[in-house]
Amino acid sequence: MALYTKNILLSLFGGIFLGLFFLHDFSLYNTSIATFDLFVSLLGEEWILKTLAFAVLVGSVMELMQKSGGINGFVSFMTQKTSLVNSPRSALLVSYIIGVIIFIESSITSLIAGAVGRPLCDKENVAHAKLAFVCDSTSAPISSLIVLNGWGALLLGLIATQIQTGIITGDNVNILLHSVAYNFYAMSALLVTFLAIWFNVNIGPMKNASLSLQKSILHVNSHVSMSYMIIPIFLMITFVFVFLYITGNGNMLKGSGSSAIFYTMLATLIIMFIYYIGTKNMSVKTYTKSAYIGGKKLFPIALILLFAFAIGKVTVDLKTGAYLASLATDTLSVSLLAGVIFLLSSIISFSTGTSWGTFSIMVPIAVSMAVGMDGDVALAVGAVISGGVFGDHCSPISDTTIISSLASDCEVVEHVKTQLPYALISGAVAFILFVLFGFMTLNNS
Repeated sequence: MALYTKNILLSLFGGIFLGLFFLHDFSLYNTSIATFDLFVSLLGEEWILKTLAFAVLVGSVMELMQKSGGINGFVSFMTQKTSLVNSPRSALLVSYIIGVIIFIESSITSLIAGAVGRPLCDKENVAHAKLAFVCDSTSAPISSLIVLNGWGALLLGLIATQIQTGIITGDNVNILLHSVAYNFYAMSALLVTFLAIWFNVNIGPMKNASLSLQKSILHVNSHVSMSYMIIPIFLMITFVFVFLYITGNGNMLKGSGSSAIFYTMLATLIIMFIYYIGTKNMSVKTYTKSAYIGGKKLFPIALILLFAFAIGKVTVDLKTGAYLASLATDTLSVSLLAGVIFLLSSIISFSTGTSWGTFSIMVPIAVSMAVGMDGDVALAVGAVISGGVFGDHCSPISDTTIISSLASDCEVVEHVKTQLPYALISGAVAFILFVLFGFMTLNNS
């Protein structure tokens, strides 16, 4: 259904309902009641509510940073108050660095990197397709590596579901950090992009990428301090470790991930309120309205999370992962498991245009298969993350692909064609690494 409709919410609900239909002896009445009861029980879980709230609060923080002018101040500092840009390489490097620094949300990363890069690339006669490639290659990859954002909320929730249902043991934060260390595609994509910028590597269609005929003008407010963006980001990074320490009674590795990220966003928003209002950057009305608008924008992400929790529970009850693992045990070596998971996740993500939806579908299955085959759970989850980002990166229907094209003033089709060779190189490197690490973990065990 995900491949056909491209609607992840509808697809997840269809999977939930069909799974419960099987579990309740093909009774529509009992299935309907069970579906309702399932969502009621999930919304009664404190950790789930905190994770959903975190996803919404991230939207509020992002919107407030934009509304405050802090992002514009940062752009002004990079482009007008310094003289760092004097070549095609430096023009693209500015967008690359911004893409790496602003890791809060992939769409914001693409928009800011594109907004900064367009006038710089026009000045240095750099094709906008190259800029779109840089924007796209630093958005999802960096957001999936530095997971103090909505990506982290989703992945923490998905892993927590596997812990709550008894499939795996441990702490979801600890498992996620280990999994991110295996996010080979994101690392490879960032490295390939940097090398392509530094050595001006143009391969395939990028050699014939056209220059934009319309020159762009960057409009920024140089009077607003970039501290309105830097301080909230610093607070989020600091608080998440503080609250992990507090909830873990002195041991960050034992801290509650859902509580830490929830309290982090609350504390950040409170200090932002004091700072923004105290410095007369905005009124109380503007602050509350912006926070509401930002939270509303990410509410669909909270819905995806809720549906992901539900299908994770149904998948466990159906023992889907155990069944797939039993089939794979006879036909697939555990050393190849991560590589196969990476390829499957890539196909799903490319076809649906959503890495988050791919995570929701594949994490429960990948974890169960890894447990059933006595494989490395963190490596399996890392393969899902990498595959989801890789497929999303190549997909013409991905939101980050489209936003990167629009922000860079580049046709979507041209962006997809020119970016694909670089993405395939990164994907090939990631696949080889997953196979190698699969053999290494097998030998170590």
